[in-house]
Amino acid sequence: QVQLVESGGGLVQPGGSLRLSCAASGFTFSIRDMAWYRQAPGKERELVAGITGGGSTNYADSVKGRFTVSRDNAKNTVYLQMNSLKPEDTAVYYCVADLGYTFPGRYSWGKGTQVTVSS
Repeated sequence: QVQLVESGGGLVQPGGSLRLSCAASGFTFSIRDMAWYRQAPGKERELVAGITGGGSTNYADSVKGRFTVSRDNAKNTVYLQMNSLKPEDTAVYYCVADLGYTFPGRYSWGKGTQVTVSS
């Protein structure tokens, strides 16, 4: 059974940092592309950052230079290091796995972790 469990969210002041983790199980993690999405209240869900099985990364323009996505294949975990946080980064952050065309629905989502940036 595929599982994605996010952790590391919380309340942080503007300018602060957080590191989100996503522990994956139930599939061959090392070969799968992973991503972080977020959804703020009243807004559509948006891609924050992605990392391929080979380690290539991509970022939303709004987080470039501030966020870093990484993965540890030995631990089946993907991370999102978030620095210089802004109030507009407040959202629920979701971990997503691309399980390929043969998996029903192709993508698996975690339940999300809340990040609140406020003074």
